[in-house]
Amino acid sequence: MSGNEHSTNRDFDRDAAPDLTADGWPEKFARATVRRGRPPSANPKVSTTIRLSRDVIEHFKSGGRGWQTRIDAALREWIGKNDVA
Repeated sequence: MSGNEHSTNRDFDRDAAPDLTADGWPEKFARATVRRGRPPSANPKVSTTIRLSRDVIEHFKSGGRGWQTRIDAALREWIGKNDVA
């Protein structure tokens, strides 16, 4: 750590940490599965572009974060009430 960084765990004992350069660790690291980000969704959303009225967007955005999810929910509700096949 540089002089400007602070440990988030003040009780951390550096001497108790394992020596990651010791035998066996490189092989363990090579076999480790790297998982980053959110797990894949079983039903992923599709990115699209849609033109909506300004007042509709402002209404949903006024509710804060998650406004696109709320639009999605409103459209799903409409589909449920107006089953158009």
